[in-house]
Formats: sequence, structure tokens, C-alpha cells
Amino acid sequence: MSGLIPVAEALARILASVRTPVSGETVPLARAAGRVLAEPVVSTRTQPPFPASAMDGYAVRAADAGTVGALLRLVGTSAAGHGFTGRIGAGETVRIFTGAPVPEGADAILIQEDAEASGDTVRVREAVEASRYIRREGLDFAAGQSLLAEGLTLDARRLALAAAAGRPTLTVRRKPRVAILATGDELVQAGDAPAWDQIVASNSLALAALAEEAGAETIDLGIAADDHAALEAALRRAREAGADLLITLGGASVGDHDLVQAALAREGLELGFWRVALRPGKPLMHGRLGEMLVIGLPGNPVSSIVCGWLFVVPAIRALLGDPQAGTDRSEPAILGRDLAANDGRADYMRASLTVTGGELPVVSPENRQDSSMLAVLGRSEALLIRAPHAPAAKAGDPCRILRLDRRLV
Repeated sequence: MSGLIPVAEALARILASVRTPVSGETVPLARAAGRVLAEPVVSTRTQPPFPASAMDGYAVRAADAGTVGALLRLVGTSAAGHGFTGRIGAGETVRIFTGAPVPEGADAILIQEDAEASGDTVRVREAVEASRYIRREGLDFAAGQSLLAEGLTLDARRLALAAAAGRPTLTVRRKPRVAILATGDELVQAGDAPAWDQIVASNSLALAALAEEAGAETIDLGIAADDHAALEAALRRAREAGADLLITLGGASVGDHDLVQAALAREGLELGFWRVALRPGKPLMHGRLGEMLVIGLPGNPVSSIVCGWLFVVPAIRALLGDPQAGTDRSEPAILGRDLAANDGRADYMRASLTVTGGELPVVSPENRQDSSMLAVLGRSEALLIRAPHAPAAKAGDPCRILRLDRRLV
């Protein structure tokens, strides 16, 4: 379609406009959950730091316990945090528990199921093999080893690894500052009583939630009236707050009351593109105000939220240095009903999912796809993706979806 750029190109341009990730900061490990690493995590210690038993039983010399019926003399105990400090000699054994250090001289573990203890004598019921049930020193990782790469998001498993590696603090990307500006005389804040010709602003709340889930901190610039002075004052507040990304909501089209693009131009906007071959969300704007990235989203709430998923979240992840920022998160599904041929815009249709006995879910788009209908979006479980000029499709045909109940990162 004339003047419209494809969705993939729009996303590529937005990601390319992120010149460098945001700076790093050092935080305690206990406050690093969900943060993105600004440098690799290198271990300060070896894990395990000693040969350790993988089972409860008896530390033995394989040469002494390689025969059924052999008798061993019990000379001590090795428990986690309370290792046996002596050395095992010929014909000797030490009671040992999982995770405890293997005493010097021992080279195998006789598990307790294969032993018969009586006083200080242990009888071998099953012959052992050298190294059996011993976790060698450094089996997991070694001091100086790089364990986690820059750009990874710290989840439970990665935090556990960093802790085991002896790292009480980590260097992570600071949270990008995302300023959100709703525009329009028709809007009032949630909790305020709207006049008969007004509605409650919902987009800013939705975009703040998306931004924070993606790893940003948000700056609420409130609602700017359809007035050049009010818009320009809000834009200046965003710059003064040091926003890395400004999201404007509404007013980016070409109507008489759509003033955002003009106000941005007067502030020095370097326009990247405007208008995308997308439904919902055609009047999408992108550019820069100095070091601040700008994404102007449509005013219709469904359009705004869908564009938030498609463009704002990847932009934030790029600001965080996430190498997977632009990764396609769609997945295969099976179409649940017939669809007519698509026009020249990519269509992201609100839809429900049905899990059947097959490997793939069945996706059924809602009958009504109006971009103002939040109730439809609220009950939807996925977006059914239709490519521009997609031919008519039949129930049972393969398709692609974006699940709405999955975490964004």
C-alpha cells in the first residue's frame, strides 16, 4: 500500500535507531531478578570446591571394596559442612552423606543400600567401581570461568548460578526510562468523572504495564490537551526527566486535532517513519528527539496495545542490550474457521485458542475486530497473524499466532 512500510521493516528501523544500550549499574544479587546483564558473570570459585559424594553411603578405596563380602573398618564420618579431615587407609571406610567432601585416600562411594553395617564394621554387599558416585572437583564450573553472557535476563536459575559462583553483586543495565504521554481533550484519568463527550484514558496504563514487564521504569506525563503549548511543555518534561524512550498515545494521524507530530517537529524531531502496513495500528510514528527515541502510537486502545507488543517491547529490550530483542515470538497453530483473503496490511486478529488432541492449538478469530473494543482483546488468548495479501484460508490450514498469556521476555 502506498506510503505504508511493512511491519518487519518498521521493527528493524526502530531497533536500528537504538544506538547503544543504556548504561550499567551494580546491584546486590538479591535485587537483580529480571535485570539484564551488562557484563558477563565470571565465577570467583570452583564448584564443587572438593570431590563430593553424590549419594549417602560409605567412602571407600575401590581396591578394598571391589569384592562382595569384604569387611571394612569404620573410622569416621563426613557430612556436609563437617568433612572428615583424616585420610582413609587400607581396609578403612568413612560414613559419608550426599554433598560431603570425599576423604583423602577414598576413590569410590559404597552406597548405603549396598552395605551392611554392624558396630564399626561395614560389609560390602555389592562390589564398587573407582570414581563411582563421586562428583569431581570443578564438575559444575571452575574459578575464572565465564558462566553467563552479557545481555541475558536474570531469572531464578541464573541468579542461583551467580550466587553459587560467589558473586554477591552483578553489573546490570539500568532500567530504561520510558516516558508515556496520553493526548486528547476527550480523555480523563481513571477515577475522574468524564463529561458526556469524554472517555477514561486506558492506553497509558496498558503501555506502562508492558514497559515495566519488559524491564523499564516509567514516567507518567499525564494527559496533554489538544493544544500546541500543552504538548510542547509535556515533550520538554520528557527530555528534562532524561527519558530514553518517549511513547505518545494518540494524535499522530493527520486530522485537524492530531497535533502530536507537529509539536514533535517543532521540538526538533528527526522523523524515522510514519504509517505501517498494519491492522490495527496503521498510524504508527517513529523518530528521535536528540538522544531520546520516540514512538507515537495510535489512539485506539487495541491498536495502541498491539503496537506496544510489536514495537515498544522490542525497543526496550534493545535499550537493555538484549541480543534477542527482535526475535520472532510467534508460533504455529491451526486455523479454526474459514477466512477471506487479506488486503495489503498485516492483520493481527484477536482470537481464542482451543487445545485438542493434536500437537498444535486451534485458533478462532473473534467475529468483531474493531480496534476500539477492549473487551474483545481482554478475552482473547492470542493474535492470529495474517500476512499482507494472504489468500483465503480454510479451517484446518496452518497459521501463525502470538500468545497473549506468555511473558514478553
